[in-house]
Amino acid sequence: MAVNPKIFKAYDIRGIFPTEWDENQAREIGRALVDHLECQEVAVGRDMRTSSDAVFAALADGITAQGANVVDLGKVSTDGLYFAVGKYGYQAGVMITASHNPKEYNGLKICKKDAIPLSGDEGLSQMRDLINQGQLKDNAVKGSIAARDVSEAYINHCLTFIDPAKIKPYRIAVDAGNGMAGQTVPPLFAKLPGELIPLFFELDGSFPNHPASPIEPENIAALQAKVVAEKCDFGAAFDGDADRMFLIDEKGRALGGSDIAGLVSKMLLKKKPGSTVLYNAICSRCVPETVARAGGKSIRSRVGHALIKPLMRQENAIFGGEHSGHFYFRDFWFADSGLIAFLVCWQLISEEGQPLSELVAEIDPYHRINETNSQVEDIPAKLAELESIYKNKGAELDHLDGLTVSYKDWWANIRPSNTEPLLRLNVEANSKALLEDKSAELLNLIRS
Repeated sequence: MAVNPKIFKAYDIRGIFPTEWDENQAREIGRALVDHLECQEVAVGRDMRTSSDAVFAALADGITAQGANVVDLGKVSTDGLYFAVGKYGYQAGVMITASHNPKEYNGLKICKKDAIPLSGDEGLSQMRDLINQGQLKDNAVKGSIAARDVSEAYINHCLTFIDPAKIKPYRIAVDAGNGMAGQTVPPLFAKLPGELIPLFFELDGSFPNHPASPIEPENIAALQAKVVAEKCDFGAAFDGDADRMFLIDEKGRALGGSDIAGLVSKMLLKKKPGSTVLYNAICSRCVPETVARAGGKSIRSRVGHALIKPLMRQENAIFGGEHSGHFYFRDFWFADSGLIAFLVCWQLISEEGQPLSELVAEIDPYHRINETNSQVEDIPAKLAELESIYKNKGAELDHLDGLTVSYKDWWANIRPSNTEPLLRLNVEANSKALLEDKSAELLNLIRS
């Protein structure tokens, strides 16, 4: 049978289940994974979504039909799946999750040995074509399924990124969004001296309280209120599969991904000065500036884990950060982990002995907008028009990821969406007034 090509995205497989894809397609994807990677063993984890058990059963049936064995990790976070693949040397791993998407969605994040991700160009499209061109092989020998619990080993590995003796007993509110952080966070607090104030820790794939997407301001409002009401030292919010993390300071203000990337960089470079840090093309200038002050080397990258992870390996970078709340660690097989980022920030706050708001104020003096999308019919023509305008205005231009326009006191990045006829705009400036002026100017040009 054929699979829906629309579910094969730039970084994963994802769609509404079971209308855009179903158990039959999940089974074929399992078969294609084994054929493409020629693997004999696949670790499979899943989140708490209501369809994840059904997807697992079908996917595992396809994997074993091709003669490979399935290691059933049960319900884990995405970084728990990466840990299992990296630590135990599995040839492939699949995380059944739709991350932060609404409850109707489900998907597959796939990696090969050493937690190296498959992307649209590198693996996922080849799997799609194996299915839709009828090239899957028949296998007479069926594989087996065996369960393995990696939860304690995973937590212990995350704890190696900090010195528990330096952790202060802060009051910390954590919003799990009814996602996998509800399972992964409590064991940490059992081993550390903090007081956990939990919000929405019940695993519930129907997301009864709010979508598990903390990058949207409305989804962290309850956490912000809880931090203030309970006089917490800070707060943290995780997305559905718990691989992304955002912080709230003691005043209830949300930190952006760039601020967290700067804080994590500062802490890691205290331990290993001179190391290399990656940051993506739309991270704040505060990230490379913080890295430089901490004695590190920074490298700017295109957006997306399938691009950042290989570059981190090439450069042996200790850390990589994205504005979207993805944080990558060399000693975690170059994979992302929201839990490790949370722990590293906890140690930095403990060691510095300052409120989180003051630590952020020290590294980030800038003002920026939330990423803003505009529908554009002819994206190449619009980018060429913008380039011509700002070249004539004396801007420094680069094309690492879309078009970046830079001046001393402000900069902007305009890049195309991977999946829709959209241009995404990010702007940062030295003052709020300048930010408002330049954002309005650019949006007017993009939308005219």
